[in-house]
Amino acid sequence: MLQAAVRAVVRPAAQATRSTIKSTSSIPKHAIRTFSTTPARLSGGAEPPKLFGPGAPAGEVPSDELQATGLARLELLAEMQGVSLFDEEPLDSSRLGTLDDPVKVYSLDTQRIIGCTGSPADSHELHWFTLTDQKNRRCPECGSVYTLDFQGDRELLAAQDAAAHH
Repeated sequence: MLQAAVRAVVRPAAQATRSTIKSTSSIPKHAIRTFSTTPARLSGGAEPPKLFGPGAPAGEVPSDELQATGLARLELLAEMQGVSLFDEEPLDSSRLGTLDDPVKVYSLDTQRIIGCTGSPADSHELHWFTLTDQKNRRCPECGSVYTLDFQGDRELLAAQDAAAHH
């Protein structure tokens, strides 16, 4: 899905830049070229979701469905299908996590920001901290221990990090 999102952003931007340069610049046409950050599409399979809405017809006020873009559009499309795009469920607060039995926090990334309100819930002020897959974290207020339950693909994350730093 991330590749589809990048593809949906890069191609229109490249086309707009190319048309602007052609009409207003003295740069030779052979110096203008597009670039690709994603592999070629394979035939078959479902079409990825569009990150840009079609917009409203001239003279009309657009709805959220027509004008939403990016993650807001993906979230809106998911809600229209009755699916939650992001995990918004609260963490298990029925018990305090211990070093031997910490509260597991599901994540597709190697780090996640979590908030603790104590056990039982709302027994202290909300404390935010970053949880990584390297070590467990303990809430400074109630002492509950949390561990990251990493379910993602490390190779994909490493490739995305490498691509982001170029």
